[in-house]
Amino acid sequence: MSQLHRYAPVLASKGLIDAVGNTPLIRLNRISERLGRNVFGKSEFQNPGGSVKDRAALYLIEQAEKEGLIDPSRPGTIVEGSAGNTAIGLAHIARSKGYNSVFYMPNTQSQAKINLLRYLGAEVYPVPVCPITDPKNFNNQARDHAKRLDNAVWTDQFDNDANWKAHYETTGPEILSQLESAGLKCDAFTCSTGTGGTFTGVAKYLEEQTQGNCKLVVSDPPGSCIYSYVKTGKLDREGSSFTEGIGQGRITGNLEKSVNIIDDAVFVPDSSSIEMLFQLLDEEGLFLGGTSALNVVAACEVAKVLPEGSNVVTILCDTGHKYADRVFSKKWLIEKGLYDAIPSSLKKYVILE
Repeated sequence: MSQLHRYAPVLASKGLIDAVGNTPLIRLNRISERLGRNVFGKSEFQNPGGSVKDRAALYLIEQAEKEGLIDPSRPGTIVEGSAGNTAIGLAHIARSKGYNSVFYMPNTQSQAKINLLRYLGAEVYPVPVCPITDPKNFNNQARDHAKRLDNAVWTDQFDNDANWKAHYETTGPEILSQLESAGLKCDAFTCSTGTGGTFTGVAKYLEEQTQGNCKLVVSDPPGSCIYSYVKTGKLDREGSSFTEGIGQGRITGNLEKSVNIIDDAVFVPDSSSIEMLFQLLDEEGLFLGGTSALNVVAACEVAKVLPEGSNVVTILCDTGHKYADRVFSKKWLIEKGLYDAIPSSLKKYVILE
């Protein structure tokens, strides 16, 4: 019988912000049994805003308050350029602290994300995709918007150290503590990068605490240059991915802090990510987004080259709710060339035409 009350309940005495973090570390049982290695996923979808980005969002806002960039004693505005989940985390925490919020994002993002932000009272500006060197890039437009407002801050998630420090101070220590409480060590960690904050914060902490005995591997989708950079030192990229919020054309300020400790990189094609998305649902009961699935694919690849019984940790970023109208649509999957990547036994989950 499951021990549903084996932990003391957490009192979130400071409201929503006290509910961020302390997420479970889930063993992916069937995957682990097949591999002969333990693959664990940090269930970041259990944060109050529904994703790993809640951690960075909280640190970004509170760091701005500490530095006097925004005055919490009067009406203010949080402004960010975000592909979705950081904006959602910022919108939740901004509301809980009494701030307004404004977000610019690439117009390729799911309508469900845009709707959710508007439900939370945020102003949302979907804009055409442009390189970071273009003034019309979504991140640059967010920066310029904040300058036009009184008592407003552009939180600059891509290059603000508060992002990776959130994971260095919370996510990394939680992972190690959770494994050690079960008498396990962390042999490897892998996850994809968008801003680079999650990977850098966790990797730096694990590198220090294990004295370099934890393999640190970055995972990358099509259309991103990080795999190429780790393997060749060049920022080469080609193609595109159905995953949202990850992949980069540059080395962000956050990722720059960990490039010297990256041991390897794994390239994950969309076909592998979409198959894993449905496999996780079918075998593990986990309803996750494409990035989480990509992370698990990478964790499995890393596990295969480690000794039997090793422990690999990755990040389960968010649920599949915001992407369901796409990834569960037969028409969309066919258009993306992904339908045939799903095994016949798993096609039963594709319930939308």
